[in-house]
Amino acid sequence: MIDYLKPTKLFLAFLLICNFINAQFLEKQKNLKSFTGFFNFYYSDEQDKIYVEVDKLDTEFLYVHSLKTGLGSNDIGLDRGQIGDAVIVKFQKAGNKLLLVQPNQRYRAITENIPEKKSVEEAFARSVLFGFPIKEEKLGKYIIDITPFLLQDTHGVIDKIKIKESGSYHVDLSRSSIHLEHTKGFPKNVEFEALITYKGEPKGERIQSIAPNSKYLTVIQHHSFVALPDDGYKKREFDPRCGAISISYMDYATPIYEPILKQYVTRHRLEKKYPDQEVSEAKEPIIYYLDPGTPEPI
Repeated sequence: MIDYLKPTKLFLAFLLICNFINAQFLEKQKNLKSFTGFFNFYYSDEQDKIYVEVDKLDTEFLYVHSLKTGLGSNDIGLDRGQIGDAVIVKFQKAGNKLLLVQPNQRYRAITENIPEKKSVEEAFARSVLFGFPIKEEKLGKYIIDITPFLLQDTHGVIDKIKIKESGSYHVDLSRSSIHLEHTKGFPKNVEFEALITYKGEPKGERIQSIAPNSKYLTVIQHHSFVALPDDGYKKREFDPRCGAISISYMDYATPIYEPILKQYVTRHRLEKKYPDQEVSEAKEPIIYYLDPGTPEPI
């Protein structure tokens, strides 16, 4: 008697075996240090790698990068604590990998009309910042190795040195590593740091006058993944007479008789602690912190 279900059974058995093998990746790693937060992640001291558990596909969050340590030259402009881009991103699955996608925020369609919104999304390019092979998949959670992403020249140190005609450099991975001092996890954000070494030849006196060895420049680069706030923030339209800083984007869902360019003031989100009062203290007051390295008299 012919078993017509045999090929199907073999295929299902093959899938089960593949899933079992695929789900064993983390278990094979030794002495992992675990971090719990907005994304759970694990650090392997043996391999100097960070594995992130992605459990939120197609969920937008904020990605910010900065320099924890600087180059030391005002002329070049790579200063300690310098903040780089702050962009909206999301993880999307594409076959056997996850893509870190930056949607195009400059051109939008603020509407409930899904086809109209989609047409604008398709009309303008988005950016895939990185692709991560999936190391493990289990119960809707994906394990990826984020180390190559962290060890990039995300802050653009190479280009800034080149623009200032101060030399030609590239990232030297043999002299770069994960930096654990401020690599941490919190409920609404996770923080990663990497020690990046650039190898190259200096040009002129700018770098030679500041670096202990001008062929090797080492800085610490910081990366933040931050949960977006709720949608309770109220936007305020920008007026050029107010003297405030503005942000802008093109809204292609705007009625034809209204300006397509939308401009809004960048401001703090302040809410009254007692909404019924005409004047009230803030629910969450604005707090500024001084750098702990600031001299005491200042």
